[in-house]
Amino acid sequence: MSGLVLRLAPNERVLINGAVIENGNRSNKIAIKTPNANVLRLRDAIHPDSVCTPVTRACYTAQLIITGDIDAEKGRDQLLTEIEQLIHVFIDPDSRRLLTEAGANADSGNIYGAMRRLSALLPREARLLAVS
Repeated sequence: MSGLVLRLAPNERVLINGAVIENGNRSNKIAIKTPNANVLRLRDAIHPDSVCTPVTRACYTAQLIITGDIDAEKGRDQLLTEIEQLIHVFIDPDSRRLLTEAGANADSGNIYGAMRRLSALLPREARLLAVS
């Protein structure tokens, strides 16, 4: 199969170009053949009410780009700014690596990859905020 291949768990939902698609009772795999389709697994989605920290804000910006809810170029610039700000907060080498990779992904147009790296920082951010 060429294009984007999604492996969906039973009853898993995915957003494709604004339409929510739900898998049936069995695991399945689907191929998205349309180039530049906006695809987001809903298990990865952040609800707007949950956007209350710098990392969730960056993840949400990436999500809006992926879903096509904001202009891709302006959104990418905003996402890169948010990542740059996070680099000043997360000083450990692993977090810096994730942020560097997120920035490189965003810069090359791989917004989903950027969002995945940023999502890896969510537990670390929660620990930092719990200590404060």
